[in-house]
Amino acid sequence: MLWGRPFHFWSFGLAWVSLAERMRATRFVSGRAARRLRVGVQSPFTLITRWGFAIPERLLIAPQDIRTSDPTIADDIYAGHFSLASRIVNTHGQSPFVIVPPSQEWEEALHGFGWLRHLRAADTALSRANGRALVEEWIDLFGSVDTGPGWTPAMASRRLIAWLSQSPLILENADRDFYRKLMKCLGWHGRYLQRAMSGVIADHDRLIVAMALMDLSLCAQGLDRLQKRALKWLTEELRRQILPDGGHIGRNPQVLVDLLVDLLPLRQAFVARGIAVPAQLIQSIDRMMPMLRMFRHADGSLALFNGMGNTPPDLVATVLAYDDARTQPIFNAPHSGYQRLEANGSIVIMETGSPPPVGFSHQAHAGCLSFEFSAGQSRLIVNCGAPRAGRPAFTEAARSTPAHSTLILSDSNSSRIVTGANVSRSLEGLIVAGPSQVPVKRISNEDGVSLEASHDGYQNKFGVLHHRRLTLAPDGSYLFGEDKLSLAGRHSSGTGEYVLRFHLHPSVQVQAYEDQRAVQLVAANGEAWLFHASGQTIAIDQSIFFAAPDGVRPTMQLVVSGKVQDLPEVKWALIRQSQLSMG
Repeated sequence: MLWGRPFHFWSFGLAWVSLAERMRATRFVSGRAARRLRVGVQSPFTLITRWGFAIPERLLIAPQDIRTSDPTIADDIYAGHFSLASRIVNTHGQSPFVIVPPSQEWEEALHGFGWLRHLRAADTALSRANGRALVEEWIDLFGSVDTGPGWTPAMASRRLIAWLSQSPLILENADRDFYRKLMKCLGWHGRYLQRAMSGVIADHDRLIVAMALMDLSLCAQGLDRLQKRALKWLTEELRRQILPDGGHIGRNPQVLVDLLVDLLPLRQAFVARGIAVPAQLIQSIDRMMPMLRMFRHADGSLALFNGMGNTPPDLVATVLAYDDARTQPIFNAPHSGYQRLEANGSIVIMETGSPPPVGFSHQAHAGCLSFEFSAGQSRLIVNCGAPRAGRPAFTEAARSTPAHSTLILSDSNSSRIVTGANVSRSLEGLIVAGPSQVPVKRISNEDGVSLEASHDGYQNKFGVLHHRRLTLAPDGSYLFGEDKLSLAGRHSSGTGEYVLRFHLHPSVQVQAYEDQRAVQLVAANGEAWLFHASGQTIAIDQSIFFAAPDGVRPTMQLVVSGKVQDLPEVKWALIRQSQLSMG
């Protein structure tokens, strides 16, 4: 029982979709095919001439790795224990690069070499020798080819950035032969990634590849031609992927963190080389910082929208420490599709956007008009969040509309996530349809600040629109909400059931009143809140919280349901208990 009823997955093969959805999917697949054809017709001579195998003369600088590190992990790695992507593997004396990986995510983390930072943090002769030996082992196994384990654009980019950042570790006391071997492999990475940028590469990988190439051109001597190309690609991808309000085009808060931990050192690398920092890079970072703060609750966690899972608080804090302007969070992000209300420690964050472009939708959720609410350090209403890597069944469930604190019609997703046995591999997991019109209005008056929004994600199937209004009191003591359905055109089915779900954070204790017309919520800090909904019965059902630091945890949800044909207008309120007259 996941959503209060036997759980099933929503499978949408292409045979199920509308003509408009087919056309959107076809345009995406055709675009990839066209790019593949353009690359295929180029002769080997043209490719080799254009992307020459330039070996760097030497390394001049090493970008700073601002990710947090743990020197105790260096001992584990020396002992052959690799804890990556929530899996621990004992290599039993074998090379970690030849054993069968326990998951794709573990393999990607291993070949990405981000774990080198732990060896550098240990700062011992043993850790330096171990790091150099593991890098040389990888080069001997895979460094002279660009296919097989470790050779995807994303993995190669991560590995290149890690080797450059940790070059002081792996090059200290290195002999001339190893130095030459490393320089040759760095050049091979540069050639491979340049070809990837000019070929068929996933949209969401293009920015990390551009950053890796830019890092290489700045860190190494003798790559002036690469520097010009990398700067062009970096500028183009930042312009395309970082929206005017600072959000990422894929709409995932986690992506902002992942990008900033590489963009901030890249900015400093320009300074270290005495090269003017590109305006697009400066502007992108300056916009991303307040957007990152927009997603942040008072306890330091980020709101759970569109692929966001457990927040690494130390990493977010590290990133925000580089915000020299100490910017305030933005409250209205129309390009990214988010809104924020804040009053006296109470925070509401609401999802008010359409799905991202198909090529960036692999992590997006069907959670339009969902929201999260926190008071002080306590989160009360949340979304279920994204699970850790390697849990495909959980990932599918987490992306569905029922995993969000919003209204659901007849167990249908508000966005069409393509899954199923007969689905093209290039479309698997992508969103090909969803809300296209999501008007939003902010209203301020003596009652507080209100958000009014609606979406048409259910219009084609049910002929109705979902409207939601949220009002946060000026003193943060109550949150009023109203959800309603309205007819849209002549296609209303007039049947089915609506369900309003309010997922609770696992730290919240819940107790229903005898008449089931109200529910008391007790936050982790002991503060009590009352929830009621237009005199309707409030059910308390089981739910799942995917984004806990220790993995998946059970939790509860509040459920208000009824018939679609009633065109409901459900008014509900969440009120701090001390504000009530309980007589």
